[in-house]
Amino acid sequence: MSNMKVEVYTLNAFAKGEHGGNPAGVVLENDLSLEASDMQLIAKEVGYSETAFIEKSTLANYKIRYFTPASEVDLCGHATIGAFGLMHSLGLAKAASSYTIETKAGILDVDISSEGFVYLSQALPQFSEKISCEEIAPSLGITPEALETKLPIEVVSTGLRDILIPIRSRDLLNEIQPKFDAITAICEKYDVVGYHLFTMDTPDNATAECRNFAPLYDIPEESATGTSNGALLCYLYQHGELSMKEVEHVMFRQGYSMDCPSEIKVGLNLSESGDIKQVRVGGAVAGIERRHIMI
Repeated sequence: MSNMKVEVYTLNAFAKGEHGGNPAGVVLENDLSLEASDMQLIAKEVGYSETAFIEKSTLANYKIRYFTPASEVDLCGHATIGAFGLMHSLGLAKAASSYTIETKAGILDVDISSEGFVYLSQALPQFSEKISCEEIAPSLGITPEALETKLPIEVVSTGLRDILIPIRSRDLLNEIQPKFDAITAICEKYDVVGYHLFTMDTPDNATAECRNFAPLYDIPEESATGTSNGALLCYLYQHGELSMKEVEHVMFRQGYSMDCPSEIKVGLNLSESGDIKQVRVGGAVAGIERRHIMI
């Protein structure tokens, strides 16, 4: 098919107020029945880190496919938040309701709170390799000593594998100049999406401030990353940085180094014995606009 006009919404998920957040594209269920190649073209034209395509599902309330400008990915937290924030604003999804979505990362739960915040449940955490400061430091342009903290550099996944990298101060976090070729090589070696840097040295009621680099997927730096922050809360709990009481409602900051201030709300549901039963990541959506793309 050629010369189709496709309606695409753009918006910012995890926005702090009317500004910041992480831009995403959303294409609502339509009768065009797009091919994967069409979706890829649209995602490239939109040019944001991810565009979500909502389809009918026989297994859940909706099926969602996610495309970066370069390729399809199994899941994208901020684009899912964006999709349901959009549907809520258009009256297609109700506040104080729960939905299921079919994704390539499995069937997941989405909740819309009474205030209109959208929460996505993620896969339960998987903890994998620990990586040395010596291996990671050169790709961040810093010395291994500058990277030494009491917490490990570790691969963690709640649906997508990321390398979580503790940084000892906010100043150091914001000064880091990533070496994208070196980061890409390490991400390929460990089969991860990207680096998620964080510091617990924060200025407000946030638990951590973060930066995320995913050059392997054509995302040099991302202003708000849902899946990585779900993994981060599990990691902080696993390593004893947060107690059982502290993990129910947590806020992470991201995007400040890019002038795109974002707030990611994360929470864990625990069993009585303290095992993680559910990981939820959510936030607000702002700046909804509509455009048309010819393919």
